[in-house]
Amino acid sequence: MRALPALFATLTVFTSSLAAAHEPGFAKPEPVLKQIAAGMPTGPQQEIRVMTARFQPGDRTVTHTHRHPVTVYILEGAFTLQLDGREPVTIKAGEAMVEPPLTRMTGFNPSSVEQTRLVIFYVSTPDTPFLDMTQ
Repeated sequence: MRALPALFATLTVFTSSLAAAHEPGFAKPEPVLKQIAAGMPTGPQQEIRVMTARFQPGDRTVTHTHRHPVTVYILEGAFTLQLDGREPVTIKAGEAMVEPPLTRMTGFNPSSVEQTRLVIFYVSTPDTPFLDMTQ
């Protein structure tokens, strides 16, 4: 992806200017999640997708898998993820997690009164479906 080298150059400049970010009037990034992820796409190009989702109380996803890791950041409310073979995990506003690839899962808003809003980051081989439905 041609934009990827430019993105890395921009991040390098941004990261090297973090020392100045400690001065009043300068913003600095707040780390939320740092994790090594297996199953990332390889090849000369990757497609980067950033999506948002809104779940009303009780809303859920279809049962599905992803071909590559998915990062989820919660903006508002809480989100419970049920991964096959694991205990359910609930993340709340300001928290993030990486969903593993090739793992059957469903996610839902556990609240009966509050909505959930989240941001989804997905890096894949170009034109890869975001999810594959399972039964």
